[in-house]
Amino acid sequence: MTLHEFDLSKGEIVIGVDEAGRGPLAGNVVAAAAILKKYSNDLDEINDSKKLTEKKREKLFDVIMENFYIGVGEATPEEIDEINILNATFLAMRRALENLKKQCSTDHLVLVDGNFKIREYEGEQEFVIKGDAKSLSIAAASIIAKVTRDREMIEEGKKYPEYKFEKHKGYGTKLHKEKLLELGVLPIHRKSFLNKIIK
Repeated sequence: MTLHEFDLSKGEIVIGVDEAGRGPLAGNVVAAAAILKKYSNDLDEINDSKKLTEKKREKLFDVIMENFYIGVGEATPEEIDEINILNATFLAMRRALENLKKQCSTDHLVLVDGNFKIREYEGEQEFVIKGDAKSLSIAAASIIAKVTRDREMIEEGKKYPEYKFEKHKGYGTKLHKEKLLELGVLPIHRKSFLNKIIK
């Protein structure tokens, strides 16, 4: 079954929802919600964002923005520290769906990547494990979320050049941990993620 056929098996119109940035030590968690406008073969290259190169994701970003209605939502490091990463992810997803609603009706089945439904979301939804490799709308959402977040972290890299955010995108790489210990914690760091690194 193709990714598009999977979506059709769930209904004529579905909303795909996915996030990027649950694991990093810095930056927002970003979610996207996607509804296909009209299917064409150009969309067959869309797949799980983790399986695509950065260059490929950037190219597909524009294709997706043209062929899908898109809503993006985010939760900040402060919100992550206050309500924990899982609840902040749900918050970002609800915000993405709210922003999608500004363009079109969101009165459709929501397919959420992962093994949780979105807490406090009123609409019809189901979770899809490894959904970004099964559903076209989830895969599209995963690429939008990932590219949006990567671009934000590249901007943070310009603000704080010595931390090299453009290289590690805020993830807990050896380089990032070294920079943290050497230079200290920034406002964009998730303090609740740093307990084991900074004693």
